Amino acid sequence: MKNHKLVLASSSEYRKALLEKLHLSFICAAPNIDETAKANETAQEQALRLAKQKAHALASTYPKHIIIASDQIAMRGSIQLHKPGNQNSATKQLQESSGNCVKFYTSICVLDTSTMIYKSDIDICSVYFKKLSTHEIENYVLLEQPYNCAGSFKSEGLGIALFKRIEGDDPNALIGLPLIKLIGLLESFNINVLA
Repeated sequence: MKNHKLVLASSSEYRKALLEKLHLSFICAAPNIDETAKANETAQEQALRLAKQKAHALASTYPKHIIIASDQIAMRGSIQLHKPGNQNSATKQLQESSGNCVKFYTSICVLDTSTMIYKSDIDICSVYFKKLSTHEIENYVLLEQPYNCAGSFKSEGLGIALFKRIEGDDPNALIGLPLIKLIGLLESFNINVLA
């Protein structure tokens, strides 16, 4: 395996912790892009486009590197869910998700800046919420304060108690980085995490 310099195009503590699971040496850098959705763009298209833009935004700063970028779009039906930012918004978001399904589209893009060749993929995860009482939701929000999480929960923590079931290929994707798909993309750039 060649010695690749890896960059995670993110300032997210969650994505950093997930990538650390692979025991790869990397640095983090925050890309500066406009994340506004485009007209008539599906959640899947938006997530893939933003991951690609994040990777390319750092290309000139990190030549001869492998840049890993990801984005996540959460949808409840036709409504996009954003990070709630505060207790009231998190409580309201969970009340509206109670008894419903929220789909998470988590994209991954790997860009080799020495050749500008990139590959991308997407993980789709469906989260089915239990019927939750106002009391349960308020208790959860106070305990875990998921204000910087789209969907207003932390599935890696107590948020798991909010769900009936999760359908998806990779539980890491729900937290913010689809590691199974990432490992496959890295292998296509001759980076084997087990080598």
